[in-house]
Amino acid sequence: MIIKIYNASIVDPFTNKEGIVDIVVDEGIISNVKFKRKIKSITLNLRTSPSILEIDAQGLYVFPGLIDIHTHLREPGYEYKETIRTGTLAAVKGGFTSICCMANTNPVNDNPEVTYYILAKAKEEGSCDVYPIGAITKGLKGDEISDMAMLKEAGCIAFSDDGMPVMNSLIMRRALEYSKAVGAPIISHCEDLNLSEDGVMNEGKLSFYLGLKGIPKASEEVMIARDIILSKNLKTPIHIAHVSTSGSIELIKKAKEDGVFVTAETCPHYFTLTEDAVQNYNTNAKVNPPLRSEKDREAIKEALKYGIIDVIATDHAPHHIDEKKVPFQEALNGISSLETAFALSLNLVHEGILSIRELIEKLTINPSKILKIHKKGIVEGSQADIILVDINKKWTVNKDNFSSLGKNTPFDGWELKGKVLLTVKGKKIFDMRGEN
Repeated sequence: MIIKIYNASIVDPFTNKEGIVDIVVDEGIISNVKFKRKIKSITLNLRTSPSILEIDAQGLYVFPGLIDIHTHLREPGYEYKETIRTGTLAAVKGGFTSICCMANTNPVNDNPEVTYYILAKAKEEGSCDVYPIGAITKGLKGDEISDMAMLKEAGCIAFSDDGMPVMNSLIMRRALEYSKAVGAPIISHCEDLNLSEDGVMNEGKLSFYLGLKGIPKASEEVMIARDIILSKNLKTPIHIAHVSTSGSIELIKKAKEDGVFVTAETCPHYFTLTEDAVQNYNTNAKVNPPLRSEKDREAIKEALKYGIIDVIATDHAPHHIDEKKVPFQEALNGISSLETAFALSLNLVHEGILSIRELIEKLTINPSKILKIHKKGIVEGSQADIILVDINKKWTVNKDNFSSLGKNTPFDGWELKGKVLLTVKGKKIFDMRGEN
């Protein structure tokens, strides 16, 4: 099929190009990118047929496909929550054409056989690129480091025990040393389990009022401080996952000023919601780390604005409905995020916190640099990896329309502003223009 997109506003951090363009995609390859001084009216009749798709994209943006540095695809082992097929469909629907899947599958991705399985399944059934992240420790138990060299050779691009912290500081030190040797970074889930001690939400007045065990901010901050110290001493990169507190931001800011090789991510729910979302014991707002205070939410926005936080990740964590329709203390942590993350992130642009380019950098080139995912951007001769977006289109979240098997979202019924209309990944075309 040939796709012709006219009069689109391009923002491509990979090529450092912005402006008005016409783009032609021929059988999955970008065959022409023509920059224009101004929008020209289209004299031909725009049409759709089995062999051609033409779109007048005046007022719309075209971006490189987004990259999610932090996804839980659940397969193998938890296919009742999500599969590689459904997870990647959810990804492209949300604008993500590359996703990095965490190791907490069953069996854990701590050996090459699991990595090979994920890659083979993604090639067979996936709608986008899937990059496996291997476990730091065997079985995510924190006791014995996995064979990082073999995992890297099998196709893992980074290492993380996400969902479980590496509590033993010596193990984390060795992991950082090995990760440096194999050339793939550590993504750290920073949580002191002794301080968390079975907590289920942010520690504060609201947790006391609801009668729920709280998780103090120090639980996250103590481990971030430890990992920064190890990274500094070893001169080894480390990436901090799902930052949620103002104290964490201060630690990361100081570390960067001191030249430590630290990068960080946060997620849309941390700059959109506060702990108030768990009122009425709403288990769909139960995440780890927990939603924090308004002060923390504002601090995260500031950190994104000034580049202290490098990346916006989804932390897509789908669960079966039965794992959320239980008492709050028993509910599993996580939000099904791939289909709402970009629209929620666009609020940062609508609020004037980030420019369009700054937002796209945090969703494309920054994660690609951190994990060494080699992308070219929107250039002639490369495989099509693009999304077409109306940043002003309003739509209402309906969890029942999710492509993900996980319907666990606190945003059901929300009106969001900004929608992906078309995702092109090679020869695969996902046209969402007719959806609400």
